Amino acid sequence: MIDIAIVDTGIGDAEDDDFDAAVEAPDAQLPENRYLDRELSWLAFNQRVLELAEDPTLPVLERANFLAIFASNLDEFFMVRVAGLKRRIVTGLAVPTNVGRSPGEVLAGISAEAHALQLRHAAVWNDDVRPALAKAAIEVVGWGDLGDDERSALYDYFQAKVFPVLMPLAVDPAHPFPYISGLSLNLAIRIRNARTGRQEFARLKVPPMLPRLIEVPTAGPSARYIPLEELIAQHLDDLFPGMEVLDHHAFRLTRNEDMVIEEDETENLIQALEAELLRRRFGPPIRLEVTEDMDDLTLDLLLKELDITEQEVYRLPGPLDLRALFELTRIDRPELHYPPHVPTTAVAFQSAEQSSDARADLFAAIRKGDVLVHHPYESFATSVQAFLEQAARDPHVLAIKQTLYRTSGDSPIVQALIDAAEAGKQVLALVEVKARFDEANNIVWARKLEKAGVHVVYGLVGLKTHCKLALVIREEKGELRHYSHVGTGNYNPKTSRLYEDFGLFTTDAQVGRDLTRLFNELSGYAIEKKFKRLLVAPLHLRKGLLRLIDRERRNALEGKPAYVRIKVNSMVDEQIIDALYRASSAGVKVDVWVRGICSLRTDLPGVSDNITVRSILGRYLEHSRIFAFANDGVPDVYIGSADMMHRNLDRRVEALVRVTTPRHITELLGLFDQAMDDGTSSWHLGPEGVWTRHSVGEDGKPLADLQDRRMSAIRRRRQARVSR
Repeated sequence: MIDIAIVDTGIGDAEDDDFDAAVEAPDAQLPENRYLDRELSWLAFNQRVLELAEDPTLPVLERANFLAIFASNLDEFFMVRVAGLKRRIVTGLAVPTNVGRSPGEVLAGISAEAHALQLRHAAVWNDDVRPALAKAAIEVVGWGDLGDDERSALYDYFQAKVFPVLMPLAVDPAHPFPYISGLSLNLAIRIRNARTGRQEFARLKVPPMLPRLIEVPTAGPSARYIPLEELIAQHLDDLFPGMEVLDHHAFRLTRNEDMVIEEDETENLIQALEAELLRRRFGPPIRLEVTEDMDDLTLDLLLKELDITEQEVYRLPGPLDLRALFELTRIDRPELHYPPHVPTTAVAFQSAEQSSDARADLFAAIRKGDVLVHHPYESFATSVQAFLEQAARDPHVLAIKQTLYRTSGDSPIVQALIDAAEAGKQVLALVEVKARFDEANNIVWARKLEKAGVHVVYGLVGLKTHCKLALVIREEKGELRHYSHVGTGNYNPKTSRLYEDFGLFTTDAQVGRDLTRLFNELSGYAIEKKFKRLLVAPLHLRKGLLRLIDRERRNALEGKPAYVRIKVNSMVDEQIIDALYRASSAGVKVDVWVRGICSLRTDLPGVSDNITVRSILGRYLEHSRIFAFANDGVPDVYIGSADMMHRNLDRRVEALVRVTTPRHITELLGLFDQAMDDGTSSWHLGPEGVWTRHSVGEDGKPLADLQDRRMSAIRRRRQARVSR
């Protein structure tokens, strides 16, 4: 069974995302062609992922992992973005995209670019990474590469483990064409009836619950694997006794897996989601991948029965569905992976006692001053998780309130909330059951929390709750103290080992009051008021950022120091982009550090001259959001959950918190300095939206890796603490 990595692609949801018409700027002096196409920009992001797989300097199993991530990303892109475009065309709701193109034109552009990328992706595997793995004694082989003993052993495996779960489905007048589930791998088989001479068609689904790559029993030095579909294909005679197998080809279908829930017409959101999850399986087809050697007869049958166009067909060299390569990344060959990194405990949360089982008092540490934690360099388990676990068992804690957007299936965070409720504390969990592709998982946990006595709410009608907030109310000397955590990433212990995120712990009374009001409004009916140290969407976050950007513009015109520095996953919102253009035109230095989509251009003379855009991808997924403003020498810096997209600013509850501790501000600005430095390995956004990788200096030596530098810096910070 394929273990799919959790990757935040920044794609979003079709029903609440950026298919809106572009918002016109009031400044008519800005050029009309000032945005890059967001869909093509996303494909450019996935191309950057592919370029990591192409990099021969990376460990080969990490290159295989990037190939799998590329494949998984592209699946989600088709299931959501392409599906959304197609649905809008069919329903007549199509509006021009952010660059004024019709959805039909965008689909044609996506098709051309996606075809080229998928062919490049296949070539990287077949011509580059697969041979490199073979040199490292890890081979993915075909049936023709095996000896008799190996074939015999695999046949025994097939009979014992595979054959019993296979379900060949004939297609004839008595058997209609079967339903093909989304993302399933299938074999299209042509057979001839030995008695009648009549040719028939059959479909065989490759069982998704079995390992996709089967290890070949071998006495040789190499670890050898054969794709499951090839093992099955070599034994089709066992499935069709008395029939002549003429031909077989692999194919794979992608369906629309987007969901639309009319919340205001639904009394029970959980029940509506469960029903929609069932309907999701039957979404219309949007992409058909076939092996390049598929004959026209078989392809024509698939096109007819699946009601799909030739533009939506992707002919590829096998194997299809390279998400299978996630399985290879579990091979225990340390020299073929990134060097191991063990997250350290944040200095402020290190126990003063030397014993290995000593627990630090996190509440005492936070009372001493705000604590800024940087994951995965600093441990999630000994900070966020430990904070909630301590709150659950502390008799002085009266209440815990928390948002849960995505969490893992065996989450200790959820368990801590359950323990707290069972201990008699007031516990509020705001569970976002509409978190894309985690809906079913979140429904399970919502029900488990409710059974334990946790007050579970699902947020406000029409809005997803995406902010990352936790609030602990503790009685101390007869008074109540607020312990707050505002983060940039989900409360998910598993992704915290892969996602780069910040979290701020504070006992600041104003932050506590802000969170108390915000949680009350989230469990009530509306978010209406402004907050003191928070910027909250949907009403005030965009307005607040526009005001801060415009302040920098005015300061620059007055000759004062001015800069805007923004780190996000996606930069799409037209109002924010136009504000950055106006600031740049006034002389403000604008640095944008973006992982994924970027509709901002850097090639507009007189408009974007002062704008620099960089992208960094690596072993960790850059996920934090940071917003910094010069403020005439007294920097304003915020961290939080919001990307610069319509969905985040208009249709989600998001929160940014202002960072006030000087050394934390210095740390965040220093991270920007490194990211934007020409000596740091990164991608640069250039003319016409083309991203160019800069990983080697003029002297031919590798440029500095920001994530490696960050690991080293935090390791030194810990060592300095220990040596004192």
